[in-house]
Amino acid sequence: MMCFSDQGGINMSCFKQILAIVVIVCMGLCFCLNASQKKQFVIGFSQVTTTEPWRLLFNKELRDEASKYPEIKLIVRDGKDDIFKQIADIEDFIRMKVDAILISPKTASEPTSVINKAHSLKIPVIVLDRDISNDHYTQFIGGDNQKIGHAAGDYIVSLLGGKGKAKGNILEIWGGKRSTPAQDRHQGFYEIVSQESGIKLLGEGKDGDWKQDKAYEIMVDAIDTFPKIDVVYAHNDPMAFGAYMAAKDADIHKSIRFFGIDGIPMEGVRWVHEGILTATFLYKTPGDEGIRQAMRLLLKGETLQKRISLPTLVIDKTNAHKILEKNGLLKK
Repeated sequence: MMCFSDQGGINMSCFKQILAIVVIVCMGLCFCLNASQKKQFVIGFSQVTTTEPWRLLFNKELRDEASKYPEIKLIVRDGKDDIFKQIADIEDFIRMKVDAILISPKTASEPTSVINKAHSLKIPVIVLDRDISNDHYTQFIGGDNQKIGHAAGDYIVSLLGGKGKAKGNILEIWGGKRSTPAQDRHQGFYEIVSQESGIKLLGEGKDGDWKQDKAYEIMVDAIDTFPKIDVVYAHNDPMAFGAYMAAKDADIHKSIRFFGIDGIPMEGVRWVHEGILTATFLYKTPGDEGIRQAMRLLLKGETLQKRISLPTLVIDKTNAHKILEKNGLLKK
């Protein structure tokens, strides 16, 4: 484009057009440069196992929330129910210099050292669901398991006759005894039922490690050992269902009430609706909240509160159908 007039001067109209083009090009270059320099955050997540429906929902909700942030590169590792693999995965995240680490550990004591190491290296660590042996991390997110244990105890005491009058034999099936949720679910429950002289806890409570098949075998042994079982309190829904199946195979399931914890719609809630479980107690997965909290820290530089307790809910015949309808699992 020629910007000189026949007299040798500058054509101002032409010059203004060129200047406008230059400005537009520069703005485009600046935009591209800023886009290319936009920070990407690498978040490493160590999940204890992916063999349980609750854990699969946990992972789904975590990934769904992460997909809302184009800044996130999410690395998910399956611990395969092995705490030492989880420790190795956290060491790997540290070597990778990730921007944040999320972990749901199998046990409380073994991973404490490596989590503390990451924290001391200024890598934010958010512990999800199961706590560790100290609080040298950025944040913990999970359900209030003692509160859930209290709710289960109150419900069962009421079922067995009410405070001061309750009578019955209860079999408790633990989750992993070395995990904080199992310990808290037992402690909260015990604080309630131990006040009732008419309630007897059968045995010391065996460890089902959150697994349906192990709970089935525990129930088989209990049926052979104890002449009467009125209630089974299992630390999650799959174990409650495993105990129910063992009782059904022995044709005594109709005389026993079964209680679980988790409240997944396609599992525990459905079993309540079908009359397999008397009740379950919501234990919300912390995956989505973990991502939200991590991004509050990484994107906005906010200081996170040390602990977040997720809400719970009693699910029984009065509300199970509404939850199933809400989740598209039951027609209105």
